[in-house]
Amino acid sequence: MKVRLMSHTPDPERAVALAARLCYSPVGVDELEEQMSREEMARLIRNVVRMGHHSTLEHAAFEFAVEGVSRTLTHQLVRHRLASYSQQSQRYVTQSGFNHVVPPTVRREPAAKAVFDEAMARAGAAYDELTRLGVPKEDARYVLPNATGTKIVISMNARALLHFFELRCCTRAQWEIRTLAYRMLKEVKEAAPILFEKAGPPCTSLGFCREGRMSCGRIKRLKRERLDFVVAPVTGRGGGSKGKE
Repeated sequence: MKVRLMSHTPDPERAVALAARLCYSPVGVDELEEQMSREEMARLIRNVVRMGHHSTLEHAAFEFAVEGVSRTLTHQLVRHRLASYSQQSQRYVTQSGFNHVVPPTVRREPAAKAVFDEAMARAGAAYDELTRLGVPKEDARYVLPNATGTKIVISMNARALLHFFELRCCTRAQWEIRTLAYRMLKEVKEAAPILFEKAGPPCTSLGFCREGRMSCGRIKRLKRERLDFVVAPVTGRGGGSKGKE
């Protein structure tokens, strides 16, 4: 999988901070921009994220190029509707000798890998035979599997990205789209570290889990670790957090 942040709003954090500041100021953007320090900008961003004033985050946009992912992944990805997508066309781009993504559970089991490889080879042979018989590519593609590799360009604003990371960085997300989410998160954290400092699954970023009985259980461990961190320094006598031997 290859993920690259191709472009983004110039100084995305300043764009968000100016939008937030303008909402509560009688003066114009030019004057606000002159007055705003980097410290105030950071404070404003943290405040609007904490208060849920997320409309201001929509002024920062990010564009990604993604390669080496499967159609299984992109079928899940496009469910995130507040985004723009441009995907490689199977109608016009030949799929002869198509690349495909192999799940880790298949790759690590030789017998399963053999079955998988045979299925991919049969699908490829069927596609080639259909096109040889004059079937248009747009119809021959019906025999291709969900594992077929694809390329896609994704554009999302910061608000949509935070929601995407909340859902897809969760351990209950499928492995491939979870990998994509973490790689996208790494890219945007380099471009806008304050804006995305709390990004990720709710258990790590917000301290709770929305999965209910379907939870992976990590939130319990995190809460226990936080409790241990708070309690440990006061359990010893005169020896700090290590206690008395």
